[in-house]
Amino acid sequence: MTTAGIVNTAIKGIFRSVCQVDDADLVRIPMHGPLILVGNHVNFLEAPIMITHLQPRPVIALVKDTTWNNPLFGSLFTHWKAIPIRRGEMNLTGFREALRVLKEGKILAIAPGTRSGNGVLQKGQTGIVLLAIKSGAPIIPVAYYGGENFWKNMKGFTRTPFSIRVGKPFTLRVTSPLPSRGEREQIAAEIMYQLAAQLPPAYRGYYADIENATEEYLEFI
Repeated sequence: MTTAGIVNTAIKGIFRSVCQVDDADLVRIPMHGPLILVGNHVNFLEAPIMITHLQPRPVIALVKDTTWNNPLFGSLFTHWKAIPIRRGEMNLTGFREALRVLKEGKILAIAPGTRSGNGVLQKGQTGIVLLAIKSGAPIIPVAYYGGENFWKNMKGFTRTPFSIRVGKPFTLRVTSPLPSRGEREQIAAEIMYQLAAQLPPAYRGYYADIENATEEYLEFI
């Protein structure tokens, strides 16, 4: 086993010792080909758990640049070759790096919404839309819940249930490589509703009105 493999296995073991990880749905994630993994962002748990549990598939995450202010997490995300971005935006360098990752057939992990802390889904940003159009890579929604109770459970010396739910993969059905702002907003909403559909109703937050979701721009695989 390589050094990277040893590190990832050790980290996976650490997180499984403090969390009851329900990862049965991960078999639905393709083992080959480029893939944009769209997830909700609750706290620090989901990135290490997903990256280590999807091995040996390489997973490259878009991570806010302030993460590197923490020496421990900065070292981990450097080890995982994460792409730093400013909160809520991706510069040209980050965009090109993301396209490169997908061109190499890897998984690119994105959380279009801001970190909630309580597990309730936040409004998604539109940056993912142009990335998906430019790359042509399929998108798969992956939702997490339960991890919001981590610190409370740690105080009580109990393991935290951490559930992972995986939806159906899809591509975007668009007629222009540069949709209007309104179209990008609608496409982003359709993507986020697919993510919300994987969550229990109490966690759907901004997308709680899931009965109003449309699929005009989605092509399921």
